[in-house]
Amino acid sequence: MNPSLALATVVVDELIRHGVRDVVLAPGSRSAPLAYAVDAAAREGRLRLHVRVDERSAGYLALGMAKVTRVPVPVITTSGTAVANLHPSVLEAAHASVPMLLLTADRPPDLRGVGANQATDQVGVFGGATRWFHEFGVPERRVGQNGMWRSIVGRAVAESTGMPAGDAGPVHLNVPLREPLVPTEDEPEWPESLDGRPRGETWLSLRNPLSHKQSVVSGPVIAPVPRTLVVLGDLPDPAQAAQLSALADAAGWPVMAEPFGQYHRGRATPHGALILRAEDWLAAHLPERVLVGGRLTLDRRVAALLRHPDVEVEIVTPGTSWPDPGHVVSRVHRWEDIERSHTAVSSCVDRAWGAAWRTAGGVIGRAVGPVVEASWPSGPAVARTIAHAMPENSGLYVGPSNAVRDLDLSRDPHLIAKGVVSVGNRGLAGIDGVVSSAIGMALSRPGAPAYALMGDLTFLHDVNGLLVGEGETRPDLTIVLVNDDGGGIFGTLEPGQKGLSEPFERIFGTPTGVDFEQVCAARGVPYELVGDQATLKERIANPGKGIRVLEVKVPRTGQRELLELMGRTAADALKDSA
Repeated sequence: MNPSLALATVVVDELIRHGVRDVVLAPGSRSAPLAYAVDAAAREGRLRLHVRVDERSAGYLALGMAKVTRVPVPVITTSGTAVANLHPSVLEAAHASVPMLLLTADRPPDLRGVGANQATDQVGVFGGATRWFHEFGVPERRVGQNGMWRSIVGRAVAESTGMPAGDAGPVHLNVPLREPLVPTEDEPEWPESLDGRPRGETWLSLRNPLSHKQSVVSGPVIAPVPRTLVVLGDLPDPAQAAQLSALADAAGWPVMAEPFGQYHRGRATPHGALILRAEDWLAAHLPERVLVGGRLTLDRRVAALLRHPDVEVEIVTPGTSWPDPGHVVSRVHRWEDIERSHTAVSSCVDRAWGAAWRTAGGVIGRAVGPVVEASWPSGPAVARTIAHAMPENSGLYVGPSNAVRDLDLSRDPHLIAKGVVSVGNRGLAGIDGVVSSAIGMALSRPGAPAYALMGDLTFLHDVNGLLVGEGETRPDLTIVLVNDDGGGIFGTLEPGQKGLSEPFERIFGTPTGVDFEQVCAARGVPYELVGDQATLKERIANPGKGIRVLEVKVPRTGQRELLELMGRTAADALKDSA
């Protein structure tokens, strides 16, 4: 065995010992030893190998899988611009605390800076976006490397998953390799054993992060404040939404939830974000405290509530850092405080106040639901149809911009099937890589119905994510493409205040006129144009096999007016019910 293949074989074996079960490979020459090693492991049934020709899509595919499983999914690339194409997914993983391992092959140091082909400075190329960076020494035929290689892998997994006390995120291992890069014959025997520890044990034993006292600002258990509103945003682990929601249930506190996480959605107040449009009602039912879990990225009115001078803001964090863009948080609780606080907060809610919040959600739902239904075809109507038609235990990957906001405002959590998992790339909320991330989610939940909701520009930005080679595992995934032919969200923001004028169309609207049937045909993906709500509902309730795309065309005009109508309807309904 030659030195490059020896290192690759050891690294892959140790990753498997640490629980890695999926690896994404973008083919290249310098990374050939790693490719041979993961292929051999896949043939032995020790891991699943996913090959993608586009490094950017490869990165987001890995991110989508790890977003749900919380197990790092290594991405293997060759050197040069291949590495740079991982940067968007690395940034997303960094901000969303998604475990990710980047195994980038490289030229040896003596070939850097001298004009060698595909050689650039990959050391620290991702800057502060990675939790940890390490460059392996160039492998040589000598003793003393096996344990060192395995130890480095263990440290990388620990840093990526946030053990023993940190935030999960991307880790970059740069791997300089010399020729030969392929298996060779007549090599002398390797000078030391390349085996790992006996019985499949890891070289480095990692402690459970929850067993380690985390060094974050914290008080005692969460106090039993009667008028507490729990607000759920995007959390690193979808299951964490259920844990904080269960605490709210024990206390009787109302819950407002962005459309992310895995929990019994019946606990969340229907159309919670629309309640905040009813300013008079909110003033009369203002919470004393808002208890936040996760990053809140969708509604400016939520941020305004957190800034209210009469509202105390506390946050529960599963890591060592916490979001506080408004600089309003007065107390930070460890995630372990949730379980320890159940008895302290049991049934502490102001019953009349809590009942008013629950009633308000129902009142708004009955008033706004018909408005959304009557707006078909529209983004909110499409999002509502998907949310309410998904079977139990479905997975939904939500795109940015209008898609996630339409879902947030239009869905009724009481009408969502049990066990649904909703995730999205909310670390930076970009439109990059969503198709690949959704495929990754679907691959990580085999046998469960999987869906993605996104706009046309988001779809186009990662359309190469549909390029799944022959022989690669294809998940069952239904992509719902809401096509308003351009940047519809800008019409709902400040640039759209004066209507869709000619300058607006060119610099914000950016219509493309793409024929998505042809786009899908070029990639061998089944496509269907859906024109009526009943057909969409049937397709969602009865998902097909493989990857398919359902396009729903919606007008870009009138989106701002529809959202304003929904807000007025909510406010009027609460005013009339007072």
